[in-house]
Amino acid sequence: MPLEPEYLSDEERLAQLGYTQVLARRMSGFSNFAVSFTIISILSGCLTLYGFGLTTGGPAMLTWGWVLVGAMTLFVGLAMAEVCSSYPTSAGLYFWAKEMAPPGSAAAWAWFTGWFNVLGQVAVTAGVDFGAATFLNAYLDLQWGFSTTAQHTMMLFAGILLLHGALNTFGVRLVALLNSVSVWWHVGGVLVIVGALIVVPSHHQSAGFVFGHFANGTGFHSGLYVGLLSLLVAQYTFTGYDASAHMTEETNDAAVAGPRGIVRSIWLSWIAGFVLIVGITFAIQNWDGTLNTATGVPPAQIFIDSLGLTGGKLLLLIVIGAQLFCGMASVTANSRMIYAFSRDGALPFSRVWHQINPSTRTPTKAVWLAVGAALSLGLPDLINATAYAAVTSIATIGLYIAYVIPTFLRLRQGDRFQRGPWHLGRFSRPIGIVAVAWVLLITVLFMLPQVNPITAQNFNYAPVAVAIVLGFATLWWFVSARTWFLNRNHPHNRKLAAPDQAAAESLSRR
Repeated sequence: MPLEPEYLSDEERLAQLGYTQVLARRMSGFSNFAVSFTIISILSGCLTLYGFGLTTGGPAMLTWGWVLVGAMTLFVGLAMAEVCSSYPTSAGLYFWAKEMAPPGSAAAWAWFTGWFNVLGQVAVTAGVDFGAATFLNAYLDLQWGFSTTAQHTMMLFAGILLLHGALNTFGVRLVALLNSVSVWWHVGGVLVIVGALIVVPSHHQSAGFVFGHFANGTGFHSGLYVGLLSLLVAQYTFTGYDASAHMTEETNDAAVAGPRGIVRSIWLSWIAGFVLIVGITFAIQNWDGTLNTATGVPPAQIFIDSLGLTGGKLLLLIVIGAQLFCGMASVTANSRMIYAFSRDGALPFSRVWHQINPSTRTPTKAVWLAVGAALSLGLPDLINATAYAAVTSIATIGLYIAYVIPTFLRLRQGDRFQRGPWHLGRFSRPIGIVAVAWVLLITVLFMLPQVNPITAQNFNYAPVAVAIVLGFATLWWFVSARTWFLNRNHPHNRKLAAPDQAAAESLSRR
């Protein structure tokens, strides 16, 4: 009689799921959590969209929206974590969908889950590194007069992506160390920033302003609609925690460490992010000056107004450091998803992207695909004034659709679902229902216009990007992929499996 999944070794469970252990298992549970916590990065998501939040609901929606979205995200994460415990593989969400879908349509469910996951992860990488470029441009302008133009920001964006690609290619052990350092950088950074903004300024906003002031700079007349748009600030921040699932093939005790990494990264970010948003909003010195700052970065203006130029620049450096940590981890997780999906032949030129570097045991070619795709998604910023908000919408939509499909399929399975060692017990169904309902709401919401009147320079192109990727995936599915995707006996997949088998045999001899 086969052992239950919780009694199998990590390698045995992976083999039972149909994959050969090729990636190196070096990560501890803390390291697994650190990757997701770093990608959520409250010092990245919260602050890069802070200005967007000031004009779509203002301080009231920034604070209360964070509370609401954090709670709903915890439901989504708990439901994901339970499934992760049952299927601890880098294939992650699309493999979960395949395992839980009805047999006749399992491959189709997996195919589209995977494509949404790839889209979302590429957009997250683009969003994080573009946000870092924006903040870095603001700092360089303050320090050396390197003006904050779209061209300069794009140059910095490309340079940051190249840095993160190089780190993930040549500094694999350094990346693991930096992910662990990143946790303390984020927590310490929040404490330093909030502490300084509490102690130094002589003036602070009232509690009524922070928790009750509603602002609308969108051009729309519906306060409800504008307030709902502001939820993007928090929801975009709470993305990327699927990294804990994608890193399970490199994590020890993966069936427990992976789920814990997902959940811990969410609740710790929820608490720390609330402290950060409230602390910064209390410190606003000049409302109009913050909205119309010459730096293009409202948090930077708050830092400068509160602490002076030198103090403001020091806090800005803390934020930039956190954003660079976040982008580095995002490229790591993105490359693992690309590796896993191409291992099953689901990307063009899959034989290239799932190759493993024998010296580092990492998918370095997938790293550079992640970098190149992220760069292409950020390029529209040169012609579209709301491109960054659109990229964050794409990231949120793509990832959350991929997050919730396995939860929906798990609900359909009911008692037939085989639980792993980490599970929700009798709370599984109600938590799953809330998660699915929430994702349906935000998927529609973040495809809607964000500024009125709508022009070619400000329209939300998230629906266009989603439609292009979905259209390509659908066409490829019906033309070809439906005959071979996840079909282990198809010649197409036997050819793909050969490099993995050879790599595993080579590593076993070392």
